[in-house]
Amino acid sequence: QVQLVESGGGLVQAGGSLRLSCAASGSAFEISTMGWYRQAPGKQRELVAAITSGGTTNYADSVKGRFTISRDNAKNTVYLQMNSLKPEDTAVYYCNCNNRIWKIDSWGQGTQVTVSS
Repeated sequence: QVQLVESGGGLVQAGGSLRLSCAASGSAFEISTMGWYRQAPGKQRELVAAITSGGTTNYADSVKGRFTISRDNAKNTVYLQMNSLKPEDTAVYYCNCNNRIWKIDSWGQGTQVTVSS
């Protein structure tokens, strides 16, 4: 399995920016799809953004144009740059590593993002 450690969460005013990082252990990172999910109180966990091993990205409609996911395979790290933050972006953000062939589906511990109005 891959172990994931998120960082970069915090409190920010609406309109501000944050960058989340997720550092992964293990050799499967480079060949796995990495994703950022979030879960707000009382709501289900939802996909925010994902990036494949080949660099293809997809985003939730609610964050398109504001968030950017990227990966640095040399550092085994995936990032989520969040701009123009809104109060509705407030949630715990989780990093995920998924590789169906190697049967990997690992989650980080989560990092809190709070956007004040």
